[in-house]
Amino acid sequence: MSLVFAGICPHAPGITGRAHLADPAAKDRLYGAFDQMRYALEATKPDALVVVAAEHFANFFMDNMPAFSIGMADSYQGPIEDPDWLGIPTTMVPGNAELSNRLVDEILQTVDVGYAQEWKFDHGIAVPLNFLTPRYDLAVIPANINCQGPPLTPPHRAWAFGEALRRAAEQVPERIALVGTGGISHWPATPDSVKINQEWDRQILDQWVAGDRQALIANDDVSSYLQGGQGAFEIRTHIAIAGATQGYERTVTYYEPIPMFAVGCALGWAAI
Repeated sequence: MSLVFAGICPHAPGITGRAHLADPAAKDRLYGAFDQMRYALEATKPDALVVVAAEHFANFFMDNMPAFSIGMADSYQGPIEDPDWLGIPTTMVPGNAELSNRLVDEILQTVDVGYAQEWKFDHGIAVPLNFLTPRYDLAVIPANINCQGPPLTPPHRAWAFGEALRRAAEQVPERIALVGTGGISHWPATPDSVKINQEWDRQILDQWVAGDRQALIANDDVSSYLQGGQGAFEIRTHIAIAGATQGYERTVTYYEPIPMFAVGCALGWAAI
C-alpha cells in the first residue's frame, strides 16, 4: 500500500513515571498533544506501526551494537523497566513477524539492517505506545538506530534509513505508520538532568519541518552533545522520519520544555 502516517514524539521515562510530580497544566498539555497524535494516527487506519527509537542497552550492548535493527517477532514484552518506576504495566504487545520479514528484505536493498526475533521494549518504545496504542490492538514493529554506543550511526545514514523505510512501506500491501521517538535536548542521569536548551530544540524542529537534509545531517555528535547533551544523539530518529517524508508537509503540533520530564517535548507529523 504505502506509508499512511509518520510523526515524531518524545519517550522520556518521566512522562509517565513522574507525571504526578510535574506541573499539572504542563502535563495536561503534553498528554493532550499525545491524544491529538493518537487521533491522527488512528484516522489513517494503519495495519502496523513501525516505532523508530533509540534502544537504551536493554537488548543491545557493546558486544553487539548494530547501526540499525528491526524486530521480527509476532509479539514483544515490555516495559523492561520496573513498571512501578515507569508507570506502565508490563504487557505483551502484538507484532507481525511475516510483515517485518518483508520490510527487512526491502530495506536491505540499500541499508544494512540487523534483525531480532527477540526484543524486550524499554521506555523508548513503551512510553509512546502507552499513549498512541493504549489498547495494544495494533501490530508494532520496533526499529532501533544506534544513538547510544560510539561509534554512533552517522546522521546521513539515519536519513537513508528513513528513505528505505518509506520505500519498504510502498512495496507491501499493508498500511504502514511510522513514528520516531526520542530527544530533543536532555542530559539524563547527570547533574544537568533538568537542563533543556530550548533554542537548540527549536532549531532542530525548524530543520525537521523544512525537511532540510543538509542542516539535519550536519548536526555532528560534538555539537549535538554540547548543545543538547548526550540525549541529543536521539535526533537520529527525527532525521529518519524527515528522510521518510520527503515531499510531504511536516508540522510540529506541540513543543514545551518540561524540566520534571528532563526533556524538551515535541510532537509533530507529516501531512500524508
